[in-house]
Amino acid sequence: MDEQAEEISSPEEAANNALVLAFGRLQGAANRLEYILGRSLEQECGITHLMFEVLLILGRAGGPGLSMRAVAQEQVLTTGGATRLVDRMEAAGLVERAEDPGDRRGRLVRLTPLGEETAVRASRLHVENIRRYFLAPLPPEHRERFAEDLRLLSHSARDELPRLP
Repeated sequence: MDEQAEEISSPEEAANNALVLAFGRLQGAANRLEYILGRSLEQECGITHLMFEVLLILGRAGGPGLSMRAVAQEQVLTTGGATRLVDRMEAAGLVERAEDPGDRRGRLVRLTPLGEETAVRASRLHVENIRRYFLAPLPPEHRERFAEDLRLLSHSARDELPRLP
């Protein structure tokens, strides 16, 4: 599979390259699953998939919460993009900003009780949809290895990204 880059000399060969096709399938599957699962979260829970991911990040962090910068880094957003997202989530009553005990000028974002409830309800729905649309199509004997391979890819790609200042 790796040697094919040198063999590409026409648009047809480019379009039919095994690596190009494999990555296109990965992107296509991810985009379609994002649409299906994200739409379900919006319809059933009233939140976007990105909001759901922030609820999960804050749920993992627990305690006093996370800085806006940490939220941005976890979601590969600009700090401005994270601020706008958190503003919408705060208006919806899902999160709140609190003083940072370690930095008098800093603010932390944390879940509200409604945010905690929404995270749990949305996670139950999401797990059900993951089983249905992500796992069910795969042969049972491949599922664990596939999940591990995705973890490796995700971490490798994350490590290549520049850290926010």
